[in-house]
Amino acid sequence: MIGISCTQFSVHDPNKIMDAVSRDFGLWEIFSEADNTITKFSSRFDDMRSRFSMEYSVHAPICDINIAAVNDKVRETSVKEMMDTLEHANRMGIEMVTIHPGVYSMVLDGLRGRSGELAKDSLRRIEKASAETGVTAAIENMPSFAIMMGQTPEELLCLIDGTDLKVCFDIGHANTMGATDRFIDLLGERIANIHIHDNNGDVDAHMTIGDGNIDFMHVLSKLKGCGGNYIIESRTLESAIESKKRLEAMMRKV
Repeated sequence: MIGISCTQFSVHDPNKIMDAVSRDFGLWEIFSEADNTITKFSSRFDDMRSRFSMEYSVHAPICDINIAAVNDKVRETSVKEMMDTLEHANRMGIEMVTIHPGVYSMVLDGLRGRSGELAKDSLRRIEKASAETGVTAAIENMPSFAIMMGQTPEELLCLIDGTDLKVCFDIGHANTMGATDRFIDLLGERIANIHIHDNNGDVDAHMTIGDGNIDFMHVLSKLKGCGGNYIIESRTLESAIESKKRLEAMMRKV
């Protein structure tokens, strides 16, 4: 199924977002921030959902969150936020939550190894919460940006090695690393969710599909047999609607 996720939605009433999104999409990946934080509106979600024929997944919070933080209090709070998100997703009947793997220290040198080990520990705790709630936790690969973890397929695999955690494969992020094929080849069996948007390989621009340099026909062909919905991560609803039209046309040819 093709769905939509947009960070800009998070500052609007989720009722209004559902109304707008449901006209063109059957799946909304809720970006759980600000007014769309699911821990704030999960109690009234059943009433909201009863008025819309849609399916849902969740993107866990990323603002002020770092599950790899060397500061114990920051890290513990971040992990608890992930666990709370999984718990509320379960209450809402949502089965998929995408989670970022953490960021390295922005100030001190020499902490990359420590941050990596702390991230692994946090991810194992998240794996346990995922198993307890029955909600799939999919760890997302990150774009080319110095402090972000999980930019390469090898690093992401290292972070989740020894766990049953799944992967959210972000095609646009992988393109900024020149690594779309490597991600699918190395982690294809773990892919449970797919984020799709375009760029020119330099920055994580979240362009309309077809406006950048990604060879989507090639990527879609390689992804055949992998799991997951295609979530269009767009800057605007209008861009997502156009991306959906182009994506559907491509998928008919694959």
